[in-house]
Amino acid sequence: MKIKEIQNLIKFVAKSGAQEVKLEMEDVKITIKTGSAPSQIESGGLVQQIQAVPTPIVSQIPVQTTPITQQEPPKNEEKTEENDKFITIKSPIIGTFYRKAAPDKPAFVEVGDTIKEGGILCVIEAMKLFNEIESEVSGTIVKILIDDATPVEFDQPLFLINPS
Repeated sequence: MKIKEIQNLIKFVAKSGAQEVKLEMEDVKITIKTGSAPSQIESGGLVQQIQAVPTPIVSQIPVQTTPITQQEPPKNEEKTEENDKFITIKSPIIGTFYRKAAPDKPAFVEVGDTIKEGGILCVIEAMKLFNEIESEVSGTIVKILIDDATPVEFDQPLFLINPS
C-alpha cells in the first residue's frame, strides 16, 4: 500500500466521523483512530505512527462597525417556510456538476422550465463517467443551487422544484 493511499484513507476516515477503522491486508495492518490517539501502521513488523486529526478551516468574518439601533426580524424563517413546499433534488454521487451535455449544447433545464418525472436535469461527472441525473418528480424548476462545472458532494442540494 502506497503512502498516498494511506493519506487518502486517513482523510476519508476523518471526514466520515468514524472513531476507529481497522484494515488488514497481506503485509499491512492499519488502524486509524480519530482524535488524540495516534494511528498505527504495521508492515512486516515495522510500526509507524500517523496522526489522524482533521485540520480546521478558519475564515475571516467582517465585523460590523456601525451600531444597530433597530433589530430586523430574521428573513431566513420566511425563506424556510417558502422552501418547505418545494422538493429538493440532491446529488446521488460525488463529482462535477454540469448543466449541459457539452459546452456547445443548451442547458438541460433553466429556472421556470417545466420538468416531468424522469426528465434529465443535469449530468455529474465521476471518474470520467457522465451520469445523467433525472427528476424524481414532475414540476417547475424554481431554483438552480449549483453553478456549472462545480464540484458536488453526496447528498448536496442541486435544484428546487415546485411539484405540480
